[in-house]
Amino acid sequence: PLGKVPVLVTEEGECWFDSPIIAEYIELMNVAPAMLPRDPLESLRVRKIEALADGIMDAGLVSVREQARPAAQQSEDELLRQREKINRSLDVLEGYLVDGTLKTDTVNLATIAIACAVGYLNFRRVAPGWCVDRPHLVKLVENLFSRESFARTEPPKA
Repeated sequence: PLGKVPVLVTEEGECWFDSPIIAEYIELMNVAPAMLPRDPLESLRVRKIEALADGIMDAGLVSVREQARPAAQQSEDELLRQREKINRSLDVLEGYLVDGTLKTDTVNLATIAIACAVGYLNFRRVAPGWCVDRPHLVKLVENLFSRESFARTEPPKA
């Protein structure tokens, strides 16, 4: 109804929309491995990181929309604000990987959201230098993108 993606349509035809709701629906289906830890505080940490990754995606989308405007109407200040949000958030993710809050060999709601955000940045060429000085984040993303489940979702090459 919102004209947004993602949307999960069940076999019964019911639509579930918005990433956090879809993730919660999938979690209710008792898939393995679980996307959220059982410990409430650890689960909240995963959701916090998911929200950060979603924020990266939002900033990337704003950047793409701004760049799609006629050149004379584009705001360099707005583009800079969005790039700063993206870079600050990527730095936080790198820090979580360095301090062990986030693991490079884990697949959960947070790492899936990170892969989606970085995949979008790559696809839209929003932050081409995102990987500079972020070796732990690069390793996480490479590990995830090497999985068949992620490779199948890669957009077609233009």
